[in-house]
Amino acid sequence: MKKALLAASLLTVGVAAHAQSSVTLYGRLDAGLEYMTGVPQGVGAAGQATSSTHRFRAESGDWGTSLWGLKGVEDLGGGYKAVFQLEGSFNTMTGQGPGNNGIFNRWATVGIANNQFGTLLLGRELFISNGVWDFDPFGQSNWSSASLVRGRNWPQSSNNISYQSPKLYGFDVYGQYALSNATNWNGNGTTPQGREGGLQLTYTAALFQIRGLYDEIRNPANGTLGGAYDALNGGTANGNGVYGFSREYTAAFNVFLGQFKIQGAYQAIRSSGMTGQLPGQPTTIDHEWGGVTWQATPAAALIAAVYHSNANNGAGNATLYTVGGSYNLSKRTLLDIQVATVQNSKSANYGLNANNFGNAASTDNPLPGHSQSGVYAGIQHSF
Repeated sequence: MKKALLAASLLTVGVAAHAQSSVTLYGRLDAGLEYMTGVPQGVGAAGQATSSTHRFRAESGDWGTSLWGLKGVEDLGGGYKAVFQLEGSFNTMTGQGPGNNGIFNRWATVGIANNQFGTLLLGRELFISNGVWDFDPFGQSNWSSASLVRGRNWPQSSNNISYQSPKLYGFDVYGQYALSNATNWNGNGTTPQGREGGLQLTYTAALFQIRGLYDEIRNPANGTLGGAYDALNGGTANGNGVYGFSREYTAAFNVFLGQFKIQGAYQAIRSSGMTGQLPGQPTTIDHEWGGVTWQATPAAALIAAVYHSNANNGAGNATLYTVGGSYNLSKRTLLDIQVATVQNSKSANYGLNANNFGNAASTDNPLPGHSQSGVYAGIQHSF
């Protein structure tokens, strides 16, 4: 009898512990077909592209990154919870990934959360500059707010300490600080990441939302805010110079008007102490956008947006015009389509995708002064 009571007691404890903890598997698969004009080809002097062509290909991630992850929570009592998140990206068309040689290249965090005091996390996260996602009409799709700044808005960050405050009178604060892990605080070429960090302040009301954001990414080669970095990669880092290592100041807004959402932002991206940069490699960029989403029915949304970038040192300016929309087949599955074109000034060569700086055919940028246009249609499923 005693053994039976003991077994029942242990079973009850086990059920209670399970009820206080949870682990969730989640993910998203995005795939479609893409047609693009203004694609560079040929190799001329100094490896530069010599002509343009068009391309039709199967693509993954144009509407949103394909990813999978795990997140969990454990009730510690007294209003405190232990939390974790693991998340990696992959290519739906090839099955390859997660990307960047890391199984959890997007998120790998553990921390403590409290509804009254906020959330403190340690680990790898999407960098704070991704905070423009909430204010981008196309939600940082491949052809949107990252395109004309060559990916400056969507990197990840390792060695991170972050804090998210609770909302107080409509305000909330989010901050990140990422260590270089080098013997020099800002970075000295011995580690793959320089010091990074930022602060974000958001105010949310019933009819509108505004956000101010400051962040900086240091060059891991020497800790500066600029320059190319290839010491550890065997090649130039994505978006080198001001596109990769710089300070970024962002002001953004959302306006909610029934079926319509109006969004816009301005970004000032600044390097410091850059020397010896190539012609057309800027040290400053001004970037802005605006757009509107019409939720025509509970299932169907139509989107239109314009993105513009202006850079110094002969990099010129470019404007991305795009329209698109989505139709929800269910709560988890949607169809999407996007049509876009980038119009470049005489010296600019920005593409639809967030390509590296340069004019080689391998960068996928159009020829200087040329346009690039495309259409993408696909399906996305979340679980």
